[in-house]
Amino acid sequence: MTAHTKGSGTTWVGRSLRRVEDPALVTGQGRFTADLPAVHWVRFVRSSVAAGTIGSITAPDGAGIVTAADLKSLKPIRPMLSKFNYVAVGQPILADGVVRFTGEAIAAVYARGKDEAEDIAELIEVEIAETSPLIDAIDALADGAPLVHAEATGNVIVEGRIVTPGFDEVWKTAHTIIRVDGRSRRQNATPMEARAGHAAFDASTGRVTLTCTTQMPHLTRTAVCDIIGMPESDLRVVAPDVGGGFGQKMSLAPEYVLLVWLARKLRSSVAWTEDRRENLIASFHSRDQHVELEGAFDKGGKLLALRGDIVANVGAYSCFPTTSGVEPLMALAELPGPYDVRAYHCRSRGVLTHTCPMAPYRGVSRPVITFVLERLMDKAAAFFAIEPTELRRRNLIDTFPYTSATGLVFDDGSYKATMEMAIAAIDLRSFRKQQQTARENGRYLGIGFATFSERTGYGTPAFAARGMAISPGFETVHLSIDPSGFVEARIGSSPHGQGLRTSLAQIIADEIGIDPEFIKVVHGDTDRSPYGWGTFASRSLVLSGGASLIAAQKIRAKLVKMAGHMLEAAPEDITLQAGSAHVIGTDRSITIATLVRAAYHQVHIFNGEIEPGMTETGTYDPSGTFSNACHVALVEVDIDTGRVEMKKFLVAEDAGLIINPMIADGQVHGGVAQGIGNALLEEIIYDETGNILSSTLADFLPPTSREIPEIELHHIETLTGNSITKAKGLGEGGAIGAPAAVISAINDALSPFGVSIDEMPATPQRIRAALRSSGKLPSHGRFA
Repeated sequence: MTAHTKGSGTTWVGRSLRRVEDPALVTGQGRFTADLPAVHWVRFVRSSVAAGTIGSITAPDGAGIVTAADLKSLKPIRPMLSKFNYVAVGQPILADGVVRFTGEAIAAVYARGKDEAEDIAELIEVEIAETSPLIDAIDALADGAPLVHAEATGNVIVEGRIVTPGFDEVWKTAHTIIRVDGRSRRQNATPMEARAGHAAFDASTGRVTLTCTTQMPHLTRTAVCDIIGMPESDLRVVAPDVGGGFGQKMSLAPEYVLLVWLARKLRSSVAWTEDRRENLIASFHSRDQHVELEGAFDKGGKLLALRGDIVANVGAYSCFPTTSGVEPLMALAELPGPYDVRAYHCRSRGVLTHTCPMAPYRGVSRPVITFVLERLMDKAAAFFAIEPTELRRRNLIDTFPYTSATGLVFDDGSYKATMEMAIAAIDLRSFRKQQQTARENGRYLGIGFATFSERTGYGTPAFAARGMAISPGFETVHLSIDPSGFVEARIGSSPHGQGLRTSLAQIIADEIGIDPEFIKVVHGDTDRSPYGWGTFASRSLVLSGGASLIAAQKIRAKLVKMAGHMLEAAPEDITLQAGSAHVIGTDRSITIATLVRAAYHQVHIFNGEIEPGMTETGTYDPSGTFSNACHVALVEVDIDTGRVEMKKFLVAEDAGLIINPMIADGQVHGGVAQGIGNALLEEIIYDETGNILSSTLADFLPPTSREIPEIELHHIETLTGNSITKAKGLGEGGAIGAPAAVISAINDALSPFGVSIDEMPATPQRIRAALRSSGKLPSHGRFA
C-alpha cells in the first residue's frame, strides 16, 4: 500500500492514529447482541415457496408459537413517498394469508433453549397452495403478469422520469449513438455478523430494551413503537458492537418488531440470532437491475446526450424508511456521473417481484450505474479508436461548481486530476507494451479505468427532495467536559466499524486543545445519545464531524472566555493547546481541567458571565458534497477457463481533508474488496420457482484474501466549502468504482475476441460463453 496524503498541519487532524475501537475487538472483548443471555429463544418458520396462499399452520401441542393471527393489533411496515408515482404497500410482521418470497417469516417459535426452539420450528407444518412466482423484473412488467400486490398496477411500485428541455433536438445532432445493455445480478451484503435481536422486559418500569444489530437505533425505536402502538419512552434501543452493516442493517427488520411485542407479552427476555442461510435468503438483497443506456456523441467524441431506461427489481416489499425508491431514484438522479452532459432523458422504475425485499447496500445504485456508464465510455473509445482515458478526458467535468442535468450541484472536485494521477501512477504507456507482448505469447492482460463521483454528507434537503415521509439528514452531538476534565461526545450517528469514534475525537481534540485519549464518544443507545439518523450513505464523518466541530467551537469559546477572566487577558490573546489555556507571548497558562472544575465548583467567580457546567450541543444539516476518484484494475484472463486473476488495483481518491489517513485508506480497501466481489463472484441465484440456489457460502462466494490484489492508494485533498470540516465522505467510494474498473479490464483483455461482457458478476461461465459465441477462440485451446 502506498498512501500519498498530505497532513493538515494541525495537531491531530491529518494524523494516522490507531483506532480506539480496535483493542476490545481484536482481544475478544467486544459486546455483540448474540452474546446476551435470554429466557426465551426465537426461531422463525419461513416460507419454502416464493408465492402462495397459506392454508393452515400446525404446531405440536404446547409449543410456544406466534402467527399473524396473534398480531392483528400491529400495523404493517409501510414506508411512504409522496412523489414518483409511488405505491405504498404494507408488509405484515408475519405473513398474513399469503407469502410473497422464499424465506418470508410465517410464524415465530419460542422456547427456553436455542436448540429446543430450532427443533420445534422444524416440526411446524405449513400448508401453502403455491401460485406462479415472478422472479425477474422484466417478466413482472409483461402484459398479463400476475400482481405481487393488487394495488401496484403492472407491478410498478415507483417510477421516475426526467427529460431535459430540447433533448430531442440535441439527440438528432449526434455523429454516432453508442448503446449498452447492462445487467447487475442480485447480491447480499453478507456482513460478518448476521442480524440479531434481544428484547428484555423490565417489570419494574414496563420498559423494553431492544439490543440489535442496527445502523439506525433512534429510527428503529420510532418505527417499532409506531407499529406496536407503544410510547417511545417505553422502548430503549441499543446497538452494541456491530460486525458490519453496509446498509443491510439500516432498514427495519420485521423480526425486531416481533421480539419487542413478544417480550411485552411474556414479560420476559427473548432473543433471536439469524443463521447464515436466513441471512442469504431472507435478509435484504440489493443491486438487481437492468440498465439500457445510450450515449449520443459528436464526431470528436464529446458526449452530447444520455438516454437511459432503468428497471430495478425491488423484491416483494418496500424497505423502511428509505422505501423501494432508493435504488431506482438514485440511479435516475446520478446516472450522468462525473461527465459533462447537458441533455438527459431517463425513465427509472422499481418493480415488485416474488423475491426478497431490496435495501441499500454500500454504494446503493452507483456501482451499477457507474459500471454501465463506464462500459459506454469504453465502447465509445473503441468506436473512435482512441484510448479510453482520452475519451474520458474529453468529457469529464472540470469547472466548478457544476450543476448537473438533474439539478445536482457539484462542489469543487478533481475529476480530471485524479484520472491523470492514476494514469501516471499505473504507467499506462508501459502497460500497453507489456500487454502486446503478452498477447503474442497467448496471455491476455487487461486494464480498466473507472472515474466516478460520490455524493456524500447530504442532509435533510436532499432526502426531502425525494418526497420521503421520513427525511433523514441532520446530526446532533452533545459535548460535555466533566469536572475531572474528561470529554464525552454523545452522537446520534451509530458507527459499526469505520473508525468514527477515533476521527471525531481528532476533530474535537484540535478545537479544544486536548489529547484525543481524554475524549470518549458515546453512541448507539437511545437513552444516552441524541436523536440522530445513524450511519449510512458516506455521511457520518461529514455530518457528525460537523456537529462535533460546532459543539467543540462553543466549548472553546467558553473556555477562552473563562481563561481570559482567570488569567486577566483578552480572549483574543488566549490559545488552547496541550491541555492548557495560554496567554500568547507570555508564560502565563492554566490547565483546561482547572477551568472546567471552576465551571462546576466556582462558577460564582465569573460574576454571572458564565453558565454553570461545560456542556454544549452542535447540530449540522448541510446540503452535501461530492467526493471523486479514479479506479484502475489490472487483470489477466485465462481464455481456456474464464478465470480472472486480479494483478493490481490502484485508486486515486479525492475526499477533501483527510482526518485520519489510516482510517480513510482502510475504508477504501474494504470498499474495493467488496467491489471486486461484486464484479467477479457474488450472486444470489433464484431458480424459476423462486427457490434460492445460493443459500450457503459454498454457493454465494464473497472474496477472500486470495482474490484481492495489492491496492495502491493516492489522495488529493480538494478542500470544500460545503463541509465545515473541509472533509468529504468516502465510505462507499471503493465499492462504487471497483466493479466498473474490473469489468472494463476484463473487456480490455478480451478485446482481440470482439466480445463484450456487460453483466456482473463476470463469472468464468459468462466469460467462457462470450468467448465461445465469438467464434474467435484459438483451435488449440483446452476448451475451445
